[in-house]
Amino acid sequence: MKFTPLSVNDYHSLKGFFQNQQYRLSSYSLLSLIVWSTQKLQTYYSIENDTLIIGNKSLSRHENNHLVLPISPTENITLEYLALLAKKSGFAHYWFVPEDFLLQFERKEIETYFTIIEQTEFDDYIYLSEDLMHLKGNKYIRQRNLIHQFHNKFVQKGKVEVEMINHTNTLPCLNFLQKWCEIRDCNLEENENLACEKIATVTTLNNFDALEAKGLLIRINGEVSAFGISSRLTESMGVLNFEKAYPDIKGLYQFLDNECAKRLFAGYKYINKESDMNLPNLAQSKKSYNPVTMIKSYCLTLRQQYKLL
Repeated sequence: MKFTPLSVNDYHSLKGFFQNQQYRLSSYSLLSLIVWSTQKLQTYYSIENDTLIIGNKSLSRHENNHLVLPISPTENITLEYLALLAKKSGFAHYWFVPEDFLLQFERKEIETYFTIIEQTEFDDYIYLSEDLMHLKGNKYIRQRNLIHQFHNKFVQKGKVEVEMINHTNTLPCLNFLQKWCEIRDCNLEENENLACEKIATVTTLNNFDALEAKGLLIRINGEVSAFGISSRLTESMGVLNFEKAYPDIKGLYQFLDNECAKRLFAGYKYINKESDMNLPNLAQSKKSYNPVTMIKSYCLTLRQQYKLL
């Protein structure tokens, strides 16, 4: 099976595969698949019989090499097909297998072909768009109070501008990202997750229009101080792929999150705010916004007898 490196240039030729895809994990956003292909974990693809097959290869940790579920507008993806594809492609694992997909099958049937392990660090948080747009009720009182304080200090004094991102204003976003990363120490050796996220964000901003991303930025006193970037996942769900704000400005993050919900997710019933990577502070923040559900992620590993067939 011939695999080709996935790049920004492939976006429009592969876009059709994602128009009706049903997987609700954020990993199946075409934008995410493209921009998270880095030197540490490179993404490849192949097309066979109207089916898009995507794999990731690590240069240093071969145990992390994996496929994601194939995407096809016509083919029914069966467990037997997944096992044959894994053997044929030379990948032993499928990552980011949504619980929704596995519930189609009996566990005994799945375990005929694969071992199953939950990837708790990749479980996605799902919210009702209208909840994050309106922040109604006692469960959002903290967020409303912080936004109110931000309004009083900045918005009402004319210090805040909100703009949609396009190719004309990505440079100040990149400058802000660099300053944000200096605060958070986005160093590859010391903080690999943040370092890879920085690369993915830079790739997105540098190819914003080509990737059909949606985003907004917030200026305070003329300086970009926050931005959010989203992409389509399914017909009813969008993904908030990146969300950055200066941490020392009280209420800015909550104001940004609310503006993103209102301006980037109109027309979507749900907002997917991705996973918490098992980081306690990030988990606490995501839970504080009261997700309506979690989409669990699983790893399927091909059983030895099928590797040898």
